Amino acid sequence: MWILRRALAIALVLGCALAAPLGAGESDDANLEILRGTIQANKKAFVAVNLNLDDAEAAAFWPVYDSYQADLTAVHTRLLEVIEDYTGSFTALSDEKAMAIVESYLTIERDRVEVRRRHLKPIAAALPGKKVARFYQMENKMDAILRYELAATIPVIE
Repeated sequence: MWILRRALAIALVLGCALAAPLGAGESDDANLEILRGTIQANKKAFVAVNLNLDDAEAAAFWPVYDSYQADLTAVHTRLLEVIEDYTGSFTALSDEKAMAIVESYLTIERDRVEVRRRHLKPIAAALPGKKVARFYQMENKMDAILRYELAATIPVIE
């Protein structure tokens, strides 16, 4: 069982690592969508393996999870746009542009937390408390991996 969990975690890390350097070209957009689909499928498998849902829990949880992921994907897309804006203007970044990027980032962070909060009640209606907590723990761990991989690709202002 731990081998499957580790393999899924590695697939998620690799998927996230590959997603960051993609540009905004038309073929890159198509590649990004394929990669996002792969990451989401791996993430869903990772969640399934780690939550050990019974049939009733699965029937109630997966529609809520899909809605949650759709909302989270919209927030992550905005984050990638801010990162692309930052890296695209990095060499000639003005103070005003830097502040605008910080404001955008903080708004996205607030919205990410709001997505998690908004979906808490529906997730809690589908799962017992310990599985809800475990789900959010897994979300935090996967988010930490993604942020670590992104941080490695984002230059720091001098």
